[in-house]
Amino acid sequence: MSPSAVTTISQFLEPLALDNEVALKLSREFYSNFKYLSSESLDQFLPTPISMSILRPVGRQSTGRFLAMDIGGSNLRVGFVELLPDGQARRLNRLLEQSWPILDHLKNENSEHLFGWVGEHIAQVVREGCETWGLSSEEELPMGVTFSFPMKQTSLSEATLMVMGKGFAITSDLDLGGHLLKGYEQHRTADLPPIKIAAITNDAVATLVSFVYQYPAAPNQKAAMGLIVGTGCNATIPLKLSSLHQNKFPDLISVQQDQDLLDVGLAVNTEWSINGSAAPLRMLGLISRWDEELDKAGETPGFQPLEYMTAGRYLGELARLIFVDFLTTVHGVSPDDLPLRLHQRFGLSTTFLSHFYPDSPKGDILEQLQKEFDLAADTTFTWTSTHAEALHQIAKAIQTRAAGIVAAATIGLLRCADEILDPSETVQDGVANGDSVEELVVGYTGGCIQHFQDYLKDTQAFLDFITQEEFAAKGKQIRVTLEPCHDGGITGAGILVPAALASTQA
Repeated sequence: MSPSAVTTISQFLEPLALDNEVALKLSREFYSNFKYLSSESLDQFLPTPISMSILRPVGRQSTGRFLAMDIGGSNLRVGFVELLPDGQARRLNRLLEQSWPILDHLKNENSEHLFGWVGEHIAQVVREGCETWGLSSEEELPMGVTFSFPMKQTSLSEATLMVMGKGFAITSDLDLGGHLLKGYEQHRTADLPPIKIAAITNDAVATLVSFVYQYPAAPNQKAAMGLIVGTGCNATIPLKLSSLHQNKFPDLISVQQDQDLLDVGLAVNTEWSINGSAAPLRMLGLISRWDEELDKAGETPGFQPLEYMTAGRYLGELARLIFVDFLTTVHGVSPDDLPLRLHQRFGLSTTFLSHFYPDSPKGDILEQLQKEFDLAADTTFTWTSTHAEALHQIAKAIQTRAAGIVAAATIGLLRCADEILDPSETVQDGVANGDSVEELVVGYTGGCIQHFQDYLKDTQAFLDFITQEEFAAKGKQIRVTLEPCHDGGITGAGILVPAALASTQA
């Protein structure tokens, strides 16, 4: 690509620019924003009714097989999670697990059809469990549920859905547990046991639960936070009940005995992508005209601005809008000469762009572009290496900005939870939170952060810069590290079952 063309595409992509210094400023703005949302917003920073304090002492003492399911933005998974005794190399096994894609026609169905389909697959796995282990058809089978959508909970086993997003048409105010039980009963035969909902949680909370349970933390480390960057983007972290709006307090909270409720650290589903967190992004001019175009074309405009800028469902679509704009306004390509798919919403997939870079294992980027987007036989327009390199730079610019936003939000959230003290405060020996923790570990999961360009590597680089700038120069030693916690949705649901059954509710 010629220098003039590089300059042109670089200038064109300036609205997406986010460097280290901007990420540092954004982390501070997110901190203030998250403090406000936790104490004031009723749609974000939603507590789960189980305290983090019971997960290690109760969960680690529990063994056995527990039915678990995970409903995500793209797939349904159902299986059994087997918790193993202490002293073994593995903490758990996943058994009889099956996965099914949630196709678009299911997302567009009403709640009865969708949950009937879910219930059919739960029954399928329960039947296999009965045949494999001789489960009694008379004994109620407790199940843990991970649901990757906003919800409000009054107790650990009850949840009311909010607006789902991610392309689902189901409206809010549905009883999740009741719909799951009804769907299962439609397909349960006399030889299958009834089920009961023992625990319901969000995917980000489940990831944290799984991470805390499994991560072999050293004395100077702490498993502090769960992060999802897949189809959607979300995070969870323990927050004191006293930091939350009273109207968000669950009716029943599962705690250890003799524990002061206001000091309890509840696993909080931040729903940080919902519009309450847009203010820092707008303040620093990070929402471009392409972001606004994507937003306006969505199912619920204005609903999840941070997710539109960071998550797998939307990054490919954002790149499509930018690429078509660049081709038509800068290169003067007639819209009629472009493939029809480039004019269709979601016509350019995040999956395709994930490996769209020079020296990709998928092959030469021009050949990838030609193969993905065939041109009409009667057109005089042809794809060139300049077009392919422009699309690569668009993908990279989108990914770099997303990594900076996620890193800034992560630091802001850790500060909100008092895991990282204000840089101006004096702490002995340069440690976090006044104790011996020098490394806060964030358990991450999701295909987007793993596979989209250099998303994971760049997020870690932004985290390193922010912590270095904020703390190292002041003599404080603190690092925030990303560690994988894949499949935390279904494992977290399984881990929560014995913890919920053995806990005290206050």
